Amino acid sequence: MHTQALSSARKHVVGGWGWHGPSLLAAVLFAGNVLAAAPEANSQTPNVFAALEHGLRPSTLKSGEPLPGWSLQERMAYHHVPGVAIAVLKGGKVVQAAGFGVREAGTQDAVNADTLFSVGSVSKVVTAATTLRRVAAGKLDLDRDVNTYLTSWRIPKAPAFAQDKVTLRMLMSHTSGLTVWGFEDYLPNEKLPTLVQTLDGVAPAKNEPIRIDFEPGTRMRYSGGGVTVEQLVLEDTTRKPLETIARSELFQPVGMRRSTFVNPLPASLGNIAKAHDKDGQRAALPRGWETFPEQAASGLWTSANDLGAFVGALINSYQGKGGFLPQPLALQMMTEVTPSLHGLGPRLEGDGQTRVFHHGGSNDSYRAWIEGYLETGDGMVMLTNGPGGTQLMVEIRNALSDALGRGINPLERTVELAPTVFADYTGTYRLDAGVPNDLTGNLAGHFASGTLKVGITEGAVTVAEDKQSPKTLRPLSPTRFLGPVEILPLRFEFLRNARGQVYALFVERGNARVYFRRDAGKVVAQ
Repeated sequence: MHTQALSSARKHVVGGWGWHGPSLLAAVLFAGNVLAAAPEANSQTPNVFAALEHGLRPSTLKSGEPLPGWSLQERMAYHHVPGVAIAVLKGGKVVQAAGFGVREAGTQDAVNADTLFSVGSVSKVVTAATTLRRVAAGKLDLDRDVNTYLTSWRIPKAPAFAQDKVTLRMLMSHTSGLTVWGFEDYLPNEKLPTLVQTLDGVAPAKNEPIRIDFEPGTRMRYSGGGVTVEQLVLEDTTRKPLETIARSELFQPVGMRRSTFVNPLPASLGNIAKAHDKDGQRAALPRGWETFPEQAASGLWTSANDLGAFVGALINSYQGKGGFLPQPLALQMMTEVTPSLHGLGPRLEGDGQTRVFHHGGSNDSYRAWIEGYLETGDGMVMLTNGPGGTQLMVEIRNALSDALGRGINPLERTVELAPTVFADYTGTYRLDAGVPNDLTGNLAGHFASGTLKVGITEGAVTVAEDKQSPKTLRPLSPTRFLGPVEILPLRFEFLRNARGQVYALFVERGNARVYFRRDAGKVVAQ
């Protein structure tokens, strides 16, 4: 059963601050404020939250470097994140859930497992599940042209392509060919666009028009615009707002009693995690939180308890239990739609016991993550009210997955290499567009410019795309490197031929691979 109100027991934080030592921010966040006590697990489950006291770690360490043994509280201070809520699942059920830190910096308003957070693109998975409930009821078809459902707006034709039919399967798997990756937040005093204004990119919408710009179904490109079309399909076919549809199809059946798509979020709901900037200072004043009118794509407000129940419902449906979704439909939801790394909503990776679905969320002031192990029933939810949550959640995820013992995020050791080893890697590499999209998979369209510039900065290999800042790579061998720190890092491999010359570069993520050829003139013709 769900662990409700696990954060009711609280303690004052005292004592040392571990690896990084005390800081001014630590004093602001914790001195005189409260942090949730880690709840005890029940007798049938281990206390996974014990890992939050000493088990946070990076994803990589140098060879021989000891594990840092970070605590959650010191890493919250380090990353300038005032509040965090976490839920852990075992066997498809929430077994531990609690809040840590405060809803608003400078106060003693403690976060708990029912505190509302903005969860950004995690909204897309909740929207997908709502859509699949309508599919299960026979009201929608995954493979029908969505323009036949739409009445208040239609996707404009794209005669440049042989096929411009867009389906729900494409919208949910990010293979629709529709534009607009994501959306800007709206501050408390800003006018909000209607759904149709967003779709057409008309003021006060801040985005470009949502249009087809590659043949639907041929490759993956993440598209919040596509999920906005999915929202309109739901609303036009029911003649109800998304909030009403989600409440009857999902929130009530799953028991998500605190969740809502209503934007702006009403202050009357209470227990709201307020917005903070990268320095941990209050943002989006005077109200204290932004608005997300693109509800299906990024507008959900929810809690750790609610999202934990949601993750459990998806796991149980996949395993043929619980009945939220019919198992055959849940299996489709959790199967990659080639060439995407997404199924019908969530991202997927791993095999066997490490088969996992997940999705992150990122709005200006909030970061969120959900994850479920499909075979074992384990899972986790992480919610934060500061941009530093991006890196903090990587460290929390490492601690929780270590404690669960599933091996999805093993520590990787980097190696020390003399700059002479990779001195001849520098140069310009251009994407080989001839590699089939079935092989490039979820990386098709990832590198918009098609060009990578490789350099060396302070003895480290760096890569940069187009006008972006160079990013440092972490060496795993003389030719293989990890990309920047993130939950799903890219992997880079330089190819050296039998003449000893570096002539190409692979970039990989999961089972997807893109191939870059080094500019002519850098190597002898093969």
